This record gives sequence, structure tokens and C-alpha cells, in this order.
Amino acid sequence: MRNLVVLLPLMLCFLSVRSQDSCSSNLALSELASYNLASFSCASVWSSQNFILRFNKTGPSLWTFVLSAPNKNVWVGMGFSKTKRMGGASAIIGWPAASGGGVIKQYMLSGYSTDTVLPDQGSLSLANSTIVSKSGRLYLAFQLKVDTPLSGIIYAVGPDGAIPSSNGLLQEHVADTSASLDYTTGQTSGGATSSPLKTSHGLLNMFAWCIIIPLGIIAARYCKSCDPAWFYTHLALQITGFALAIAGIVTGISLEDQVGQDVDDHKALGFVVLAMGCLQVTALLARPDKSSKVRKYWNWYHHWVGRIAIAIGIGNTFYGISLGGDGSWNIGLGIAIGVLGLTAMIMEVRKRMRK
Repeated sequence: MRNLVVLLPLMLCFLSVRSQDSCSSNLALSELASYNLASFSCASVWSSQNFILRFNKTGPSLWTFVLSAPNKNVWVGMGFSKTKRMGGASAIIGWPAASGGGVIKQYMLSGYSTDTVLPDQGSLSLANSTIVSKSGRLYLAFQLKVDTPLSGIIYAVGPDGAIPSSNGLLQEHVADTSASLDYTTGQTSGGATSSPLKTSHGLLNMFAWCIIIPLGIIAARYCKSCDPAWFYTHLALQITGFALAIAGIVTGISLEDQVGQDVDDHKALGFVVLAMGCLQVTALLARPDKSSKVRKYWNWYHHWVGRIAIAIGIGNTFYGISLGGDGSWNIGLGIAIGVLGLTAMIMEVRKRMRK
């Protein structure tokens, strides 16, 4: 038993090393020996998924690519796009076969749903293709007959255990990213996964809709005994949150061209909630006097439009996180919202008990 305890970490370490690949190591695969990979450009194109891409112009109007990815019993793919977005792109996708080896196919990505991802179709002029499964990794090797391939590249990973059947139909990817590939310098850039612009967009909207604006509502509802301090606190928090929301929209518009997926619904919800925020600002300018007969209707409008806007804003923030493929953000954001929600519940109970 003691020997097993000692050997287990060593076995796990061995398996981990076997599944590694890097541009600093020489890739020696007899199945790909004809490609002379030592002369290829190499780039780590998706660090979180450990994707390594090697490529080279190996003949007149002939480009050779070798995509290396961990073999996790999922499909992996690489698409070529004019816009770095899924719609209209063509992709090479491969997966391990149950009987050993693997399957590699070209797909036409004519839309953003699984029924528009069509196997054995696409605009790529494919000369040769092969897939190798070895040492815990998949190697998708293929050659394209083209003067210069499209520079917009999409990478994607399928769900665990969802290997396509004989018809080649895919289940929806669980993670993806996009980047630009410079075939002259061999450099890759603009990957959406690690984009500072993407991080800024997420943080701005998190703080705006999930923290600062809700704090403004808490101040207005539960701190009116501190008059007029509650009003100025509420006003300052809402203006700050609204400014961050505008900045979040601006970064989102700039980010749209970098992502390789459909974000139209996310963008539409963002504009809806921003419009509701603008209505709140307009309502502030038209706020009637406390003695006015219409003040109660104004209060009703102001309160409920604000609450609906926050609900949509929070929901859209979580939706954006899911589109970004980094679920770790959900934990911290969920804790922050949970703390604010619990605080509001306690203060609401205390308010009702005083009546």
C-alpha cells in the first residue's frame, strides 16, 4: 500500500509530461516524418487548452499545418475565417476513434448553431489530411492548396466524451477562441481568450450592474433615515455605475471583431439595459416635487424600471461570462451578488419589523 502511495504521484506526473508539447521541443512522429517539421514556424495559440500550431509553406501554393492538442476524448478544431467569427468559416476538425487512431474532416460553418455546421463541406482546398494520436495528444495534420490562407483563425474544443458518430455531426463546443495569424513572421496575435479588452469589458459590467448600481438601490431603500445623505449617496453610486456601464458597452463594441462567435443576443441585451439606464437618468431630470399628485406614479416607474434593468444587467453579465468561456469568474461574481442579496434581505426584514 505504501508503494502504491509513492508510485501514484509519479504515474500522474508521467502522464502529464506525456501529454505536453511545446515549441521548444522537437516533434518526432514517424507518421509525420515527410513534413520535415523542424523547419516549421511554431506558436502556442491557446495556452489554456495547450494548443500548439506548426505551419509552413511547403510548396508553390501549398501550406502545411499541424495542430497539436491534448487528447481528452473530445473533438478539436481549427477554422479559417475572414472575420475571426464562426459564421462563414471553414474548419478542419478531428477526434480520436474508439478503435484507435482518429477521424479528421472538413466542415462548413455556415451559421452559429450545430445544425449549420456541415461535415465534408467547406471552401478549403484540402490536399492531404491525417490525424495521429500519440503520447496523450492529438495531431491534426493537413495541407491546403492556396497562395496565402486566411489570417483569421478560430480554435474550438468539444464537450467531454461527445465523440461524433459516423455521420460526423458535432455537439456544440464548450470553449473557443480566435486570433490573427501572420504567415510572414509566424506570429499569432489578438486571441480573444487572453484579450485585455475582454477582461476590461467583463470587469466594467460586473462592477456596474452587479455591485455599484445595486448598492445605490440599497442606499435608496434602506438608508432614508439619513436624509439627505442617502439621496446623494444613491445619486453618486448610480451615476458611477452608469458611467461604467457606458464604458462596458464601448469596450464590448470594440471587442466584437475579436471574438469568433455569435454575440448578437448578448449585444442586444446590453443595449436594452443601457437604454433603460438612460430612461432612469431622464426620469431624474423630470422628477416631480414630493407634494405632486403624480409623484407616486413617478416613484413606481423609477423603482421598477431600475429593478428590471439590474435583473437584465446581472443576467447578461453571466451570459457574457459563458460566452467568454471562463467559468471561474462565476464564482467570485456569485459570491459578491450573494453577499449583496443577503444584506438586502436582512435590511428588508428590519425595515418591515419597524413598521
